[in-house]
Amino acid sequence: MKKSTVTGIVVSVLLLACSAPPVSQTASAQEDSSRGTLRDRIKQRLLERQQQKPAPQASTDARSKISQPGDYTFSIVHGGLTRMYRVHVPSKYDPAKPAPVVFAFHGGGANMEYQATDENYGQVAKSEREGFIVVFPNGYSKLPSGKFATWNAGTCCAAARDENVDDVGFVKTMIDNLGHQLNIDRGRIFATGMSNGGMLAYRVACEMADTFKAIASVAGPDGTTSCNPSRPISILHIHAKNDDHAQFAGGAGPKSQERTKVTNFRSVPETISRWVAHNSCSPTPKRVLEKPGAYCDAYQSCRGGVEVRLCVTDRGGHSWPGAAKTRGEPASTAISANDAMWEFWNRQRALSALVSRSSQPTRSPHRAQASRATPADG
Repeated sequence: MKKSTVTGIVVSVLLLACSAPPVSQTASAQEDSSRGTLRDRIKQRLLERQQQKPAPQASTDARSKISQPGDYTFSIVHGGLTRMYRVHVPSKYDPAKPAPVVFAFHGGGANMEYQATDENYGQVAKSEREGFIVVFPNGYSKLPSGKFATWNAGTCCAAARDENVDDVGFVKTMIDNLGHQLNIDRGRIFATGMSNGGMLAYRVACEMADTFKAIASVAGPDGTTSCNPSRPISILHIHAKNDDHAQFAGGAGPKSQERTKVTNFRSVPETISRWVAHNSCSPTPKRVLEKPGAYCDAYQSCRGGVEVRLCVTDRGGHSWPGAAKTRGEPASTAISANDAMWEFWNRQRALSALVSRSSQPTRSPHRAQASRATPADG
């Protein structure tokens, strides 16, 4: 039975129930119970079908050198669980030159293949244009195929959160593996994600600030229960005002999953305020972009030369700005999430270089001349 057919059955049952003539309270309760049982049976049948699907073909050798561009899928065991991830090495990759790395965490209920599909997110095409390596990890799933996966981002989501899955440790292991396989730029490792994946990006910002240069979250507010970054880290948050899942003003929206599987989402303003405080930024933002349908505010003068930036779209719902395909409302075209985050990450590199130069002590010409005149020891 195709998914569209199943959906049609559920809709037909609901429409039939709504158009039926009034019945007694007892009969109505029986009908509701029967309808609920049918939905449960359909869900169970879909789950059984998914359980029969095999795992993606993947290599268990996650340490051998990768010298050629292409797509590579790996399966490893971490924390007693089989975990999968996909690596895209762009055609511009040169083993002699360190390449930046972007971790792209899928949304709750999706998987690595969905995130790596360009019509959904366009991240492989962006990798090809800019020359960065992009990693698509798979969240925790009880299915061999890895579908319907979630991340343990603190307060969300579902089984990954409920079973306290070690997703941060999984990320650390992947980075360690990549260091053996590819020539990666350790100073340019970034994380991004959609929804629950964006929430995980916040968690690695809290717990792996010594590894990640910056993160960018799309439609996923900070869901950490505690956060003590080891150093300042740059944050970009992208969110639609009319998000109907993780609402801009906080809380789970009407299109969100069952409340027990998600959380009472932290608001976007509170998320930004937390990171402005973490990074000791100026509390007064600077408007750095304003155009029809979108604006961006930057919080600057932060410790370590980092930045906190918020980009807001008027429309788009719970989606990735610039995406060609969505599951709900069409994505905003006022900005491109991929372009916004890459520009932001490149800016952080320039800011870090500027801070590094300014922090170096200035020697007087007289001392510099004396230094040159002194013979070297030995």
